[in-house]
Amino acid sequence: MRRSPLFSGIIYIILGLLFTYIAIQNIQREQGWGIFTVFLIIIATFDLGGGLRMVAFHFKLKNSLKNK
Repeated sequence: MRRSPLFSGIIYIILGLLFTYIAIQNIQREQGWGIFTVFLIIIATFDLGGGLRMVAFHFKLKNSLKNK
C-alpha cells in the first residue's frame, strides 16, 4: 500500500515533536544535557526536516499535476 507524501510527512512531524518533548523532559529530569538528550534532539531534527520536506513535496506534486 502506497501512502501519500502528505500522510508520511505528518507522521514524521508528529514523531519529531514527540522526540523533542521527550528530550525536554529528559533535560528537566537530569538537570542538564546528556548524550541521550543530544541523541533525541538529532533524531527530532531529522524527523522534522524530513516531514517538512515531504509535506512541501506533496504540495509541489499536487500543483504540478494540476497545471498539466
